[in-house]
Amino acid sequence: MTSEDGSTTGTGIGDAHRTQRLGAYAVVVRDPGELLLTQISARGYPATAWALPGGGVDHGESPRDAVRRELYEETAQQARTVRLVDIHSLHIVDHGRDDRYEDYHGVHVLYAVDIVPGVEPRVVEVDGTTEQALWVPLGEVPGMWTLPVVDYVLERLDDYR
Repeated sequence: MTSEDGSTTGTGIGDAHRTQRLGAYAVVVRDPGELLLTQISARGYPATAWALPGGGVDHGESPRDAVRRELYEETAQQARTVRLVDIHSLHIVDHGRDDRYEDYHGVHVLYAVDIVPGVEPRVVEVDGTTEQALWVPLGEVPGMWTLPVVDYVLERLDDYR
């Protein structure tokens, strides 16, 4: 069945609910080899997974402005510089939110971000989709449950320094 917005709903592959999302994400690396990550709250999906700071670009908002806004909301960090590095795309057809069958396409605009030093990470946006923000040693990241975009960035980390 097709809805007014062109999306489909149902339980089979051919009628999976179609979702496309544009997001802007910050890759923040600090010495001695730590990456700033955020943990998705119970309000987000998938809950408890680790992600890069960032999120959806609002209608009419530039991705550059979105990454600055999201970085602050999720980590209390303020960007000094924001440099576009790459775009990651993810297409998954599987069970998604609310166990609904979903045809999901995520487009992730990735920025290398230099932050104002001296501010400890903390979540500013109350009742949002971020549970916590932490500096994580790079050697520990592969052992964590992370979103695919984090793995993608780790493979290309030199591009963000």
